[in-house]
Amino acid sequence: MEGISTLDPETAFLLSNKTTGNEWELFKENVRPMKRGRNVNVLNEALKSQTDNHLKKSLIEERRRLITAIDEYKGDDPLKPWIECIKWVQESFPTGGDCSGLVVIYEQCVRAFWNSEQYKEDRRYLKVWLEYAENCADAEVIYKFLQSNGIGQSHSAYYISYGLYLESKNKLKTANEIFNLGMERKAQPIEKMEASFRKFFTRSMRRPQAPVEEPEDSHLPHRSFGTVLTTGEARRQLKQKTDLANKKLKLDRCPSTISIYKDTNESAAPSHQPEILKNDKKVFSLGTRSERNKENSAIPAKWTSTKIPQRPVSRAVPAASACIQVFVDEECAESAKAAKDEKSSLKQLRRVDGAELKKESELLKANPLRNFPAHSLPR
Repeated sequence: MEGISTLDPETAFLLSNKTTGNEWELFKENVRPMKRGRNVNVLNEALKSQTDNHLKKSLIEERRRLITAIDEYKGDDPLKPWIECIKWVQESFPTGGDCSGLVVIYEQCVRAFWNSEQYKEDRRYLKVWLEYAENCADAEVIYKFLQSNGIGQSHSAYYISYGLYLESKNKLKTANEIFNLGMERKAQPIEKMEASFRKFFTRSMRRPQAPVEEPEDSHLPHRSFGTVLTTGEARRQLKQKTDLANKKLKLDRCPSTISIYKDTNESAAPSHQPEILKNDKKVFSLGTRSERNKENSAIPAKWTSTKIPQRPVSRAVPAASACIQVFVDEECAESAKAAKDEKSSLKQLRRVDGAELKKESELLKANPLRNFPAHSLPR
């Protein structure tokens, strides 16, 4: 049973000579299945670590070593140590969960190479993206990001995974468009693409069709359930409604005239005029020139005799000089922020603080592209 088992995890575990049985019975419901199968020996040790703190600590130290190897890699394939680290975490933490740090490792990996032409059509890199999408709440954001940045568009795995996700959300029309787009682009392997589309089409045809709502006819008479109207009665009610509608239309077109009030006693004085003005017949006059210029005939006096109170003099505060705003390129700032976030996340994995690692995993599940630069996000 050495190496990778092609059997399901439970059968492979029970057939192993080193199995204890107790750990499997306790944690078998939480073990995540893998398409490639699991290494039985690694699975045994991983399940034992659920109850053995010393063994759990050794797994955490091994994860630190693999993360350090990513930073120290100097070869031509920088994605390789990331893939090795991801596979090891999947094997050593079979129950998954936020304590494994797998979601953070996924995010760090895809963000490290999203704008690298070397890995645009790399199948391994696309697989990391798709596994990351399976762990996020809104996977459609990731699929749109891959499409807008041209990542993995020649592989059928992208279209199949995207189409199945849309089908699970009952977006059959959009899913059909994605499958057709993959066949138009001849995504490889094309045989797998066509087989997946045929299965999707068969499932779509078997789905119950939504009932079509009948349009309401406003001309038909309204009646309660169980009431039967004869033909003559229906016509009579329809005629009454038509006559009422015609009368209302005539009233709207011919508005009533407004009568204007006219006072019959035109010789009477206005009632609003004050009584004092009716009896006052004095003629208004501007007066003589001297009366009009009386303000300018004042005798000049000595101005220095009056003292004006002065406020206390305080020291003048020099005005602050205007600050010169330094121009910062947005793309450079976002790249620097992304690099800073990447280093901080890797430090979290090295430190392996359970609370912080869990918090970072939850934030990424809710917003998988939160650390990506704004210009790379789909519009």
